[in-house]
Amino acid sequence: MDFTPEPYDDNVSSSWLICNTCGTQFPTADRSALKTCPICDDPRQYVPPSGQSFTTLADIRATGHRNEFMSYQHDERVVFIRTEPRFAIGQRAILIRTPDGNILWDCITLVDDETIDRIKQLGGLKAIVISHPHFYSTHIQWARAFRCPVYLSAEDLCWTTTPSAHRKPLTEIESEIVPGVKAVKLGGHFPGSLVLLFDGRLFTADTLMTTPAGLGKWDVDALGEKREKPPGMNSFSFLWSIPNYIPLSADEIHRMWGILKAYEFKSTHGLMVGMDIEDDKVKARVLESMKIQTRAMGNVTHALLDETL
Repeated sequence: MDFTPEPYDDNVSSSWLICNTCGTQFPTADRSALKTCPICDDPRQYVPPSGQSFTTLADIRATGHRNEFMSYQHDERVVFIRTEPRFAIGQRAILIRTPDGNILWDCITLVDDETIDRIKQLGGLKAIVISHPHFYSTHIQWARAFRCPVYLSAEDLCWTTTPSAHRKPLTEIESEIVPGVKAVKLGGHFPGSLVLLFDGRLFTADTLMTTPAGLGKWDVDALGEKREKPPGMNSFSFLWSIPNYIPLSADEIHRMWGILKAYEFKSTHGLMVGMDIEDDKVKARVLESMKIQTRAMGNVTHALLDETL
């Protein structure tokens, strides 16, 4: 370990303010010192009709929130963790169990004794990797609780709120976290937006946004007869702002494909529970979706349309 672990002091951090909309924690308990959340003031996020408001870990716990653990039916090495009732964005964290240590992909706000004990029973954490600033949440408290580093892109450090030696900026396009687990910097949604690759599984967060059409069952009709998927149905969208529906440009999507096409994967796993696609042809579906979006934005001769697997 190339840093001195910092103490996990829940008595202090449980009183620090947390944005109710995005779940980001700020290192202060003084409500007069924090009037707005800079992450939610950015065009890639939003403030709800109820207005800006803050809570604390102590209050989240007191209102009955707890973390649920769900083993993935197709791979017991993958465990989904989500907070119920839903809090903030509602994303899941994903525990990836490897022979060289467990990796937590993305982060959720609620960390408590029950969660810490459950993860320790599963082998603890070797490292945390976070896709982008919307999921930074309470990542320093997680890192301190498990005495592990937390990796995020160097380009997005300006969105962090709590100084810490646990934080390790990633500067390369590809970074091996432990043997067999690679963080790949695609950008797009944020300059440093990451995906994570593990044994043919691509964990995408919302760097690639899984669509309802992508999760749909198209192989049979209502009578159980075989059918073909209708043309033009995408599986992913590529957005600069997810909640405000602002798309990425065709050039940016093409740049992302220039990185992603070097990797092989048989499944994708998005930011929410249920956003999982098991399909040996899912890489082709990513490229198809990129082309669908490119055409829909009025591009008929863009170089991305000539890309093949």
